Amino acid sequence: MQKIPKRVSTALINALAAGVVPRVGLEHIAVGREKEIAALSQDLDNISEGGAAFRFVIGRYGSGKSFLLQLLRNQAMEQGFVVADADLSPERRLAGSKNHAVATYRELMGNIATRTNPNGGAIALILEKWISSILSQVAQETGKRPHDEGFDEQVELKIREVVDNLEGLVHGFDFANVIIAYWRSYREDNNDKKDAALRWLRGEFATKTEAKSALGVRVIIDDDTWYDYLKLFAQFVSDIGYKGLLILLDEAIHLYKINHTSSRQSNYDKLLAMFNDAMQGKAEHLGILIGGTPQFIEDSRRGLHSDESWRTRLAKSRFLKEGLQDTSAPVIQLEPLTSEELSKLLQRLAEVHAIHYNSKKALSAREVEEFKKEVANRLGADKLSTPREVVRDFISVLNILQQNPQITFKELIRGSNFQPTRADKNSDVDENSEFAEFTL
Repeated sequence: MQKIPKRVSTALINALAAGVVPRVGLEHIAVGREKEIAALSQDLDNISEGGAAFRFVIGRYGSGKSFLLQLLRNQAMEQGFVVADADLSPERRLAGSKNHAVATYRELMGNIATRTNPNGGAIALILEKWISSILSQVAQETGKRPHDEGFDEQVELKIREVVDNLEGLVHGFDFANVIIAYWRSYREDNNDKKDAALRWLRGEFATKTEAKSALGVRVIIDDDTWYDYLKLFAQFVSDIGYKGLLILLDEAIHLYKINHTSSRQSNYDKLLAMFNDAMQGKAEHLGILIGGTPQFIEDSRRGLHSDESWRTRLAKSRFLKEGLQDTSAPVIQLEPLTSEELSKLLQRLAEVHAIHYNSKKALSAREVEEFKKEVANRLGADKLSTPREVVRDFISVLNILQQNPQITFKELIRGSNFQPTRADKNSDVDENSEFAEFTL
């Protein structure tokens, strides 16, 4: 295995030991899912060409759906996309009247990231980089310097070439005015007004009066309009040189768990509008991925299948036979990792761990198989199908061996101290709680 920066190996080991998906280094441990990754990579190609994509990534608790979403997030950034991700929750939905929907928008915009700014909060950096490139372009084309007469006018003309393209879209006029306001405050070195423009773009103004006083615009981003502004932002980042905008929304089970029937239906209707936009070509340079459990889709009482419009759109092909998969369908259903894929994953983890601690030797392939056998004996072979707990236990074993060199692998695995985590039970989680299936 290639050398891995200590920062990356630290994140991998710490995150996996805690049972959460790391933000970085996923490419070092990714196994299987070739068909799914190929299908989602094709979606990225389509988005970069001006199209749109909408997918559900569905899998059981611990099956790796959040891992796959995070892997695609990193891949998209490397290819030149702007990405934004958020976990849905009781406070963050797609529709509502108590700022529940705009809360999702705010979370997404706070997590805006690019290849050079992968940790989020990149809106200001995107705008600064764009304006700087226009300044350089005008200087090169005109031979003028920033303080020369007429220079700012030339810059504003080029900025307007971009924002004028947005004015034909819903709410595009106000969005364009905010971008212009940001440019002018940049030129005037007016940090207060720059901050106001960024706050508006992030959906942080509570009232129209406040927005008008700060920026001169008469609208704000709210529960009813937030998705329109995502489409605008997708078009904007495409126009300034990025390949498009990829939105990832995980934990869709929280929409299913909305108790009020009409409120839950409103969220499903909003999701349907987003789906239709992508399928019918009404959105451009925009990709939306929704992560959830089978229950969210398949429950005929309160899942998406309880809605006739959704049921017909998500119905599987009559020609799809057992063992076959249609990766062009809206729903990508994650199958369990095969035994061979799980072995490969554990072997890679052992190598990452050895590299991180400068160990001379990682666990052998035979020892990895012994670990799998021991887990299967204690939990049942079916529990190996969800990798989260198996991976967490494996990292724990590696950590114990590294910290206690007097103990051999066999002594640890076959001794009374090793108790694998049960994949179907978590003593820290109330299974009846609305957070029972909440995963990072």
